[in-house]
Amino acid sequence: MNGRKLLLAAGALAALSLPTAFSRALAQVNDYPNRPVTLIVPFQAGVSADLLFRGLAEAASPHLGQPIIVDNKPGGSATLGPAQMAATAKPDGYTLAQIAIPIFRVPYMQKASYDPVKDFSYIILVGGYTLGAAVKADSPFKTWKDVVAFAKANPGKFTYATIGPATTNAIATELMSRHEGIKLTHVPTKGGGESIAAVLGGHMNMMVESPAWGPLVASGQMRALFMLGNERSAKWPDVPSMKDLGFPFSFDSPFGIAGPKGMDPAVIKKIHDAFKKAYDDPKVLPLYDKFDFSRRYLNTEDYNKFVPEMNAAEKDALEKVGLAKKD
Repeated sequence: MNGRKLLLAAGALAALSLPTAFSRALAQVNDYPNRPVTLIVPFQAGVSADLLFRGLAEAASPHLGQPIIVDNKPGGSATLGPAQMAATAKPDGYTLAQIAIPIFRVPYMQKASYDPVKDFSYIILVGGYTLGAAVKADSPFKTWKDVVAFAKANPGKFTYATIGPATTNAIATELMSRHEGIKLTHVPTKGGGESIAAVLGGHMNMMVESPAWGPLVASGQMRALFMLGNERSAKWPDVPSMKDLGFPFSFDSPFGIAGPKGMDPAVIKKIHDAFKKAYDDPKVLPLYDKFDFSRRYLNTEDYNKFVPEMNAAEKDALEKVGLAKKD
């Protein structure tokens, strides 16, 4: 057989094998899922994000037709688990991860093993954090305008606590300060409890945090000053939002679910639909209120449009507050 005939024979063989390969891939998609699905939660077991995602996983499982097993992988500022998934997991829909805001923030602060836009298959956005500031109940600072006026007269003397300079809370407050042309002094603490003690003890003027301060506001020991979201909180309807204060930005650290890059759209749709039903489940709804998460949903198409915007916003914010790494 000459070379031309060999090539024709090889081509015919390849053409015959294509339908078989296509049929096999189609069968795998149609058969999905035929075993349990793992959902990586990049936080410790028992914290509010873990409890919300366990509720979502439990509610989504019957709609997906298989158990969804939560795998806690904290570390790397909530990037370790998703980064490992991006590097090692097959894009077959059996390994998913919660995607929290540090996924977009960390690569602009230090070297990262992943590209937040290109290395994940984004499936569904399911919420955000309720974040806000609180002062002692008898504080002379009744409004944000009071803070601005004091800071202009006393640069650097107004103090506020967060759990770290790279948190949404600290970045938001710094951007607010710069927008107003004032200087506040940030004092990092080890957690909400330490921040509360510092504010109640008169050692700091304000704390900016997810509502660890909520019970203290309810008991009358603290007063909520403003919320970092664009809309007022249903739980604290009298507390102004970023929009109310006239800021052109807002912060709620949105989070969702993604898999490794390259997932089949049909598999993505099955996962999206199961988690959308879980998102709307009457048993899941109270978890958002209980743990002070905002209800925020985007379908797969809209989530994928939102990701580059969020990524660019994180880069811009970090550059403005001086936390972006130097190239």
